[in-house]
Amino acid sequence: MRHLLAASSVLVWLVGIAVGAAAQEPAVAPAVNPISPAAPPPAAAGPRLGGYLQVRETFADATRLSATLNRARVSIDGPLPSRFSYRFLVEMEAGATARIPGTVSLREGIVRWSLAPLALQAGQFKTPFSREYLIPVPALETPDFSAVVDTLAPKYDIGLMGEVAVPLAGLAVGVFNGEGQNAGLNRDSTVLAVGRLTVRPVAQVTLAGHVARYSPDSSRYGGDVSLEQSGLFARGEVLGQRKRGRSRDDLGWYVLTTLRVLPWLQCVAKQEDFQRPAIGLARRISATTGGVNLETPGGRTRLLVVFVSRLTGYPRVKRNGMISQLQVRF
Repeated sequence: MRHLLAASSVLVWLVGIAVGAAAQEPAVAPAVNPISPAAPPPAAAGPRLGGYLQVRETFADATRLSATLNRARVSIDGPLPSRFSYRFLVEMEAGATARIPGTVSLREGIVRWSLAPLALQAGQFKTPFSREYLIPVPALETPDFSAVVDTLAPKYDIGLMGEVAVPLAGLAVGVFNGEGQNAGLNRDSTVLAVGRLTVRPVAQVTLAGHVARYSPDSSRYGGDVSLEQSGLFARGEVLGQRKRGRSRDDLGWYVLTTLRVLPWLQCVAKQEDFQRPAIGLARRISATTGGVNLETPGGRTRLLVVFVSRLTGYPRVKRNGMISQLQVRF
C-alpha cells in the first residue's frame, strides 16, 4: 500500500507540472499521418538541432516503483545543394544490464534527394514497414510499441529506398542489408527487400499494406487502416511472419483509439494480441492499455499516464502495471 501511495503521489506531481506548463507555450499542432513514411525535412537556411527526453516511472507487481530514462535523443537536420538533405539521430541508450552505463548509439544517418513526387534516400533509417513503427517516437500515443510490431517489424537498417508520393497514394520500396542497425556488413549476402503502399481514398481514411522478404525461407506481411474524424482517431494493424518448415504463421494485431477531449487532454485505449503457434502457446502475449496524454499547446511537453494489463504464456499469467512518462522536446 505504501508503494501504491508513493506512485500516486508521483503521478499527481507530474500532472501538476504538465497542466501548469500548458498555459505557457504557444499552440502549434503537429501533423502525424503522412502518406510517405519518410517525408523530406522542411527547408531551412542551415542545420537544425532537435531532440527529446523521456523520463519514466513504472509501478509493477514484481518490481514495484522504478524510474528509468527511457530515451534521450538528439538530431541534426539540414539542406544541401542540388535538392539533397541530411539527417543524423543519436541516442543515449541503456546498457545490457541495469549496472552497465548507457552508451551513445547511431539511430539514423541519412542522405536524401527529392524532386516531387520522387525521392531517394540512402544510409541507416527505419524500413518502410508497419504504420505504428513509422510514427516518430515522440508522437506515439502509448509508451511502447505493440508486441507484434516490436517483434516482427524490420527496424533500423542500412540500405537504399525510393519513394513516390501523390495526393492520394504513396509507394516506398527499399533494399537493405537485413542485419539491423549499425551493422555495416551483410554477412549472408542476401538482402532484405521491403515495400509499403499507402492510399487515402478520402481525407479521413488511410489504408496501407506492406511486405518484407529476407530470403525464400522467410517473409513478413501486414496491413493497417486509420480513421480520423472530429477529434476521434482509430488505427488497426495486422502483422504476420511466414517461415519455411513451420505449420502456422506468427500472427498479431492491435486496435488503438484516441479521443481529443480538450486541446491538452487526449484519452487513449488499446487492445493487442500476438501469437507464435508454431513455437508454442507459451509465446502468446495479450495486453489492454488505457490512459491519458496531457500535452502543452505546442506539443513540446507531454505527460503520459497509462494502466497496462498484460496476459502472457499458457496457462495465462496476468501482470498489471502503471506507467507515467514525462517527455520534453526541443
